Amino acid sequence: MNTPQIINQLVPSTLVSDRDIDFELQVSPANLLSVLDLLKSHILTQIKNLMEITAVDTSNVLRFYVTYFLESTHYNTRGRVSVQTNELMPLISITIVFNSINWYEREAYDMYGLMFMNHPDLRRILTDYGFQGFPLRKDFPLSGFTDVFYDDGRKLLVYEPVTLAQNFRKFSFLSP
Repeated sequence: MNTPQIINQLVPSTLVSDRDIDFELQVSPANLLSVLDLLKSHILTQIKNLMEITAVDTSNVLRFYVTYFLESTHYNTRGRVSVQTNELMPLISITIVFNSINWYEREAYDMYGLMFMNHPDLRRILTDYGFQGFPLRKDFPLSGFTDVFYDDGRKLLVYEPVTLAQNFRKFSFLSP
């Protein structure tokens, strides 16, 4: 029996993909912490490395599809554990299981606005503290809300609202 089949018998999940050394599980947000703890501590899996997490903003009711990338060096297996959530339903922080996930959860909070319960230090790391919105959400405008530039005369950063000239919004395909 191979590792993905063992994992599918151990954890309450749905086995989405079962390739030679890859597996992908979909779990509910309530089972996320227990599933990752079991995958780390069970003798048949020994997944000791959590390499990263990523999120995708979809247009479903459960808007965010969050994926945790795992690796077991002992069995030479890699896998993904996925969970779906929205901006109102926080995920449980898994920093007590994998300490290395601290910065990745902060990045997901900063870029997508994902909330993690019981996180030791959930704050922005890539944007300014006064930044409004979350840049990787689909509803965030491509040009942003503010324009930031350095004013050499005043020797400070200046924040101004983005204004687009109307002639850039209307385009005639007949004129070059």
